[in-house]
Amino acid sequence: MTCLPQSTGKKLGLVIDLDICVGCQACATSCKEWNTGGYSAPLSDHDPYGADPSGVWLNRVHSYEYERDGAAGTLHFPRSCLHCEEPDCVTVCPTGASYKRAEDGIVLVNPDTCIGCKLCSWACPYGAREYDHDHGVMKKCTLCVDRIYNETLEEEDRVPACVRACPTGARAFGDLGDPESDVSRSVEERNGFSLLEEFGMKPVNRYLPPRQRPAPPPEPAEPVTVADGSALETLFAWVDRTLSSRR
Repeated sequence: MTCLPQSTGKKLGLVIDLDICVGCQACATSCKEWNTGGYSAPLSDHDPYGADPSGVWLNRVHSYEYERDGAAGTLHFPRSCLHCEEPDCVTVCPTGASYKRAEDGIVLVNPDTCIGCKLCSWACPYGAREYDHDHGVMKKCTLCVDRIYNETLEEEDRVPACVRACPTGARAFGDLGDPESDVSRSVEERNGFSLLEEFGMKPVNRYLPPRQRPAPPPEPAEPVTVADGSALETLFAWVDRTLSSRR
């Protein structure tokens, strides 16, 4: 079984704002594009425009309809590996292919030593592991480890592809182990939460909850016409009575 580092120098992860995610899938498609040629490459993709597409996606977006306090809406919920501090997906790996890096806390899979036993996928309660049937190995979000440390890229591009592509700024990347980082401050200010804390795996990624929406205003009442006794009002009343009597 694979051992975890006693501590990590950083806790790199994502913060996702559910209040402004519009479910556009830009994060998922940019992730697919980058990682098809990156650390986990290649990512299988079969019949993508057909009736039964299949393949490996390291980032997925789920959408849910909800109603709360009389207001209805749609919640878009992105899902990928949470890079847990104590991930069972790592400790069950019999070959050491699944591991957590001590220097930054990123959880990775070494495809050269993975035997595709799927124990890690069964151990992960978040469904973050993807089995690539073409290559017989497990694949997962890498936080674009081959991108965030790439000094040939502009500094603004040294973030995961999903973060760079998000058109609404709903995704942020940083060190959640540093209480003074921008991502940690946003979590503190917005009461950010992690998923399924009761499992004890201590997910690093955080979600910011939707803000409370104001209640919709009441429907305006139908205007009431009050007779003012004018000659025009008297004429309209006579026309209405006359036409009504001839029906």
